[in-house]
Amino acid sequence: MRTSMLTCLSLIAVVLASPVSRADDPATLAELVLGLDRDTPWRHVRSIRLAFDTHHPQGLVRAGDVFLISSVEIRRPTRRFPRPVDGHDRDTGEGVGHLFKVDAAGTLLGRVTLGEGAIYHPGGIDYDGTYVWVPVAEYRPDSRSIVYRVDPESLRAEEVLRVDDHIGAIVRDTDDRALHGVSWGSRRFYRWALRDGRAGGTAGGAGPSPNPSHYVDYQDCRYAGRRRMVCTGIASLRQSPDAPRFMLGGVDLVSLEDGRPLHQVPLLLWTARGLNMARNPVWLEADGGTLRGYFMPEDDESTIYVYEADTGSR
Repeated sequence: MRTSMLTCLSLIAVVLASPVSRADDPATLAELVLGLDRDTPWRHVRSIRLAFDTHHPQGLVRAGDVFLISSVEIRRPTRRFPRPVDGHDRDTGEGVGHLFKVDAAGTLLGRVTLGEGAIYHPGGIDYDGTYVWVPVAEYRPDSRSIVYRVDPESLRAEEVLRVDDHIGAIVRDTDDRALHGVSWGSRRFYRWALRDGRAGGTAGGAGPSPNPSHYVDYQDCRYAGRRRMVCTGIASLRQSPDAPRFMLGGVDLVSLEDGRPLHQVPLLLWTARGLNMARNPVWLEADGGTLRGYFMPEDDESTIYVYEADTGSR
């Protein structure tokens, strides 16, 4: 038993110690995603059961040998209005926004609360090698957001900018010194130029542009080099008007220059309970010629499922 446990821990250390593509060539991740198709086989490598209440996870990154996970704790669900009130279809509800720091075994190492008042819903997050970037919004469309950058070591958070919209995911473009955001349901794209880079955290903004793709709604995104991002998400669909809904998961490579999808592929991976792996946060990374995915589809009692695929990048 002791030998088996040591072997398991050694395998965990090997996987987490593998180089992340951003530290070397972030374009490698994009090339591997370009090689994905619906028939690409994914190999299950391992599962990490998280030993705490994760609430409703939204974003996931790997920073060295730890994970950072954004999550919303819902204390009172939003309620729909009979008719729009001040342009909103629902009230704000009540909740708390969390960023968790977790080790390779699923143990909680620390947490920080993000947001203020009705702004408590964290979204998809990104890691640029120095900071974790986290948007926190009201839990309703067409609302308000605060974007933070967080030191993954100390969990010290700094406010970077405020936006008059619900920002559901953020990407840090390290080639263009900019942030890119997606709105509720990823229907709109935003770009903010960072005026003082890492030193200050102020940003100048531009108006939104429409997302030309309606394949899936993006939940989590990360930068993939050369002004591209990789996004994952789901769409809730029916096969007929009376049929039950099913969740279609997808992986998209998106141009940050004009928002066009460069490559789109369905994600045909599910948990034993039938949840699509792209339902909540996803972190994708390159390890040589292998694409590795960390998937966290469940609420409250969550597991990080680790899969790998050899895509034959093109």
